Amino acid sequence: MISIVLNSSDWQPTAALDALRLRAQLYQQLREFFQQRNVLEVETPLLGQAASTDVHLASLSVDGQQFLQTSPEFAMKRLLAAGSGSIYQICKSFRQGESGKRHNPEFTMLEWYRPGFDHFQLIAEVAELLTSLLGERPVRQLSYRSAFAQLLDIDPHCAEAAELAVLAQQHTGYQADGDDRDTLLDLLMSQVVEPTLGRDELTFIYDYPASQCALAKVKTDAQGAAVAERFELYVDGIELANGYHELTDAEEQQRRFEVDLAERKRRGLPELPADQKLVAALKSGMPDCAGVAMGLDRLLMLMAGSDSIREVIAFPVDRA
Repeated sequence: MISIVLNSSDWQPTAALDALRLRAQLYQQLREFFQQRNVLEVETPLLGQAASTDVHLASLSVDGQQFLQTSPEFAMKRLLAAGSGSIYQICKSFRQGESGKRHNPEFTMLEWYRPGFDHFQLIAEVAELLTSLLGERPVRQLSYRSAFAQLLDIDPHCAEAAELAVLAQQHTGYQADGDDRDTLLDLLMSQVVEPTLGRDELTFIYDYPASQCALAKVKTDAQGAAVAERFELYVDGIELANGYHELTDAEEQQRRFEVDLAERKRRGLPELPADQKLVAALKSGMPDCAGVAMGLDRLLMLMAGSDSIREVIAFPVDRA
């Protein structure tokens, strides 16, 4: 007979009752916000046969053939292609290995899509939502180039990897060993730039390098650089949302999947099945739109004045 020993002191939630009430209040406010704007609430599966091919994300597999979603993006875009109009979703998402003061492998995401919007129009709506939840704050829009120029005195769109490596060593102590430009830019962004953003304001960073386009459209900016039409929102040094002027080109989407899979193979990462149903949906004609994903647990941290995500999640992974 196998005996199971339970830790009797480990059953209680890590979030106080006030935090649970605040979460319920937040969900009500979100639904009211979108109802007023005629944005439809939808629900899509948590499990799928395809996974995110993004090299920076690690999908959780259930049985080696089905994967828990890293976000509801692919399924929601299929709804858009089917004629849903503006939609939003409050749902669970899962990312393997993400744990810390601001991370939990299982987390709650708000994601919404607005046909006819570009990313700047969506920035305005995100700012409107956050102002209604956090109170009046100045809103600042700052290009990725300007953020790096102000803090590191470089143009991130044309700086060489060697120059970025020197800055990484100077500002973080990191000794680069053959790292590519994007790895070094991500390091400088997270360690040097991000902590300064959103202090007593909502800071939107836009026009990321084209190499970091993910599923956003790419354009040429006024300086002649290829930039991704995407943005990230920072509040009090916390990255809170990530939005795109969404890619609608099926052939380009397929190409990006193939580039991701080749890079995963080069890095020795698991090779994952790309979502061909998304490609088919784009071929059928997804409307021009902008979309954004927002971490609700982090938003609750800001609303509650919490220092750790464990204070707003009842049962984080180690208490599940």
